[in-house]
Amino acid sequence: MLFDSTLRKDLSRSFGGTLVVILTIVLTMMLIRTLGMAAGGEVSPQDVVLLLGYTALGQLPTMLSLSLYVAVVSVLTRMYRDSEMAVWFSSGVSLARFVRPVLRFAVPVLVAVVALMLLVWPWANRNSAELRARYDRRSDLSRVAPGQFQTSGDGRRVFFLDKQSPDSRDGRDIFILDQHDGKESVTTARAGRIELREDGRRELVLTQGARTDLDTGGDTRTISRFERYVVRIDEKAAAALAELPPKAQDTLALLGTTTPKGRGELVWRFGMIATAVNLLLWGLGLASGGPRGGNNWVMLVALLGFVVYFNLVSLSQAWVASGRMPVAGALLGVHGAMFAGALLLLGWRIGGGLRRLPLPWRGRG
Repeated sequence: MLFDSTLRKDLSRSFGGTLVVILTIVLTMMLIRTLGMAAGGEVSPQDVVLLLGYTALGQLPTMLSLSLYVAVVSVLTRMYRDSEMAVWFSSGVSLARFVRPVLRFAVPVLVAVVALMLLVWPWANRNSAELRARYDRRSDLSRVAPGQFQTSGDGRRVFFLDKQSPDSRDGRDIFILDQHDGKESVTTARAGRIELREDGRRELVLTQGARTDLDTGGDTRTISRFERYVVRIDEKAAAALAELPPKAQDTLALLGTTTPKGRGELVWRFGMIATAVNLLLWGLGLASGGPRGGNNWVMLVALLGFVVYFNLVSLSQAWVASGRMPVAGALLGVHGAMFAGALLLLGWRIGGGLRRLPLPWRGRG
């Protein structure tokens, strides 16, 4: 039908354009944040792109829901402004007739949101956590970077070298500060080299340097010089995470959990799915305007409503995670109320109440 095809094409163009804009903004913000984490030593610089991809996949359900919401509001508002709605209304097509084609257009997006929240969201968070944990467990020798002070994994040692060879095995002008058992030692060397022992461990061999030992309790100081000095640094074996955080656990595993944090994560996942549906219905009810008046306020109100709704979802998750609210109360109290409010708004805009809404579970009548 001409009505369905025209509406579907307009929604497709608006949804695609909105998604590209939102995705560009979010990726830019995530890139800046990830680069800051890499500069601060929280993640590996080599994993920036991979970590950015995992983070983007985790945020994709929110971007899809917002893009669909903005597309519905903008398309219907434009139709009001260009008097297209007046033409359809005069032809006997009411606002209730728009519900079914909009829902049909949104079904693939809603299915994608469900798959992303239940399957991709925990997978992306799990991989991100493993990347950060693997970088945090890296050996002390791997932490050393030219021109930067680096701290060992246990926080007892501070390393610094001025220059490094291309193969990262030789360095010049080396400084090591070691603190343990109430003693402090400062080791400086003109050159150093990483050598491999027979048992497979690596060690740092320093040449032409000096070491100063200070007993912080007795204020005794010992200075010694050396031609060759071996610093043995324990290597940490990479291992799997001992316990995954709730956001990195599979949905099936969380369904049987009894911990408040696990239930809070369930409220977040199922809440974001309900949010996508409710925003779609609210977009149908909020869209309005006319050829003579400004219509920017409609989009401003719609975006403000999205911010409030999103914060309510986060707040309900925090309440459940802290044990202050049950799962059913959080889902029904926030999303049930929003669903009922959307139906009431649509019934008021259409006229005749909820009986005239052509919802998917009803026949064409």
